[in-house]
Amino acid sequence: MKTLVLFSGGIDSTTCLAMAVKEYGNDNVIALSITYGQKHNKEIEAAKKIVEYYKVKHKTLDLALIFADSDCSLLAGSDKEIPKESYKEQLEKTDGKPVSTYVPFRNGLFLASAASIAISNDCSVIMYGAHSDDAAGNAYPDCSTEFNDAMNKAIYTGSGESVRIEAPFVSLTKADVIKKGLELKVPYELTWSCYEGKDKPCLVCGTCRDRMAAFKANGVTDPLLEVDYE
Repeated sequence: MKTLVLFSGGIDSTTCLAMAVKEYGNDNVIALSITYGQKHNKEIEAAKKIVEYYKVKHKTLDLALIFADSDCSLLAGSDKEIPKESYKEQLEKTDGKPVSTYVPFRNGLFLASAASIAISNDCSVIMYGAHSDDAAGNAYPDCSTEFNDAMNKAIYTGSGESVRIEAPFVSLTKADVIKKGLELKVPYELTWSCYEGKDKPCLVCGTCRDRMAAFKANGVTDPLLEVDYE
């Protein structure tokens, strides 16, 4: 059996990749990295190092044009600043709407594109790293269990029942993801999560805060905090 992993080079997708390699073998895993017009390419640079580490086939896809009209603060076309607050603090200001770093229906487009590529490459499984912390409070609605179930049904039906989705962390927290990754000896020092594209993590954006807290919950220090950036 072959699997395709949506792969950004961050914590969650790298843990997914490690699980896929363990279950299916690196010869049967394809990592798909998608650019969408983000302000920096740090995660893509990380992704390239990680696929070399795991020795899996790597495909890239550019969907930036689809998001050209979006004012999402992650995108190069937006003049919004990336919030320097926790997701909880951000959600207190959104009145139940997604946060400003939500890329409109990104996971829906990513999964639909991945389905076509999976069919063409005889992959019967698509894995991606959505987890419950991202879905909480409607911050990223395309990370929710409801969304995942709907997309899985659509892709399974639309592929002639040949491709299904696996979201192994959809009901777990980021701390749970890292716990699993530590068991698999995931090279988290190669990953990148920060929404800023600088030389080192900003430590104050929502994803940096979540990342540090998740490592702390596992009793370990984020390896990126131990890197000498000089």
